[in-house]
Amino acid sequence: MSTDSLRHPLTRTLLVLTLTTGVIDAACYLGLGRVFAANMTGNLVLLGFAIAGASGLSVAPPLVSLGAFLGGATVGGRMGARLGPKEARLSRAMLVEVGLIALATLIAVVFEIVPDHFSGDLIIALLAFAMGLRTATVRRLAVPDLSTTVVTMTLAGFAAESRLAGGSGEGHWRRGGVVASMLVGAVVGALLVKVDLAVVLVAAAAFALAAWFAFAATATTAGE
Repeated sequence: MSTDSLRHPLTRTLLVLTLTTGVIDAACYLGLGRVFAANMTGNLVLLGFAIAGASGLSVAPPLVSLGAFLGGATVGGRMGARLGPKEARLSRAMLVEVGLIALATLIAVVFEIVPDHFSGDLIIALLAFAMGLRTATVRRLAVPDLSTTVVTMTLAGFAAESRLAGGSGEGHWRRGGVVASMLVGAVVGALLVKVDLAVVLVAAAAFALAAWFAFAATATTAGE
């Protein structure tokens, strides 16, 4: 079965991770100040605005997120170079991601998290590191349109390769699934952040853990 199909186990796993991204970025942007853990394009723009003195923006949070994301991507790259099959690489990266989100959740439960202070920056760093590690791992899988952290090129492909644009329309269900997953995750995160930051992080950890369980079960079945 091709990864073009929404029934492909890897495609489904990456869609759940994309949903998790929406939840995490909602937690960061709405609960920790105007910053993203996964959307580095947005962080660069926000950093530029902050440098220019835009009201309500700080330079520190996007810098923390950018640095942590790059650190995570570096570790993800080294893990990808040393581990064997792609299933092992993705499974290990997802487990690390779950652990980092769980640690961020624990910190949010035990301590008072204040945006634009050390506590808030620590949560941002943990989440951005996890997103960087995952992005680097998924990048090596080379599944079209499924980076799990950005949808800009997916949207471009959805329009540019549609029948309306003269294309074949292949992959439109996968692309639509990516956009829908990110949107649903953002909605869920935005609703839960009204309750408490820790609740959003628990949801993100639960989604990531569910994705790992499903993927691990599929990999085990395929290996039998």
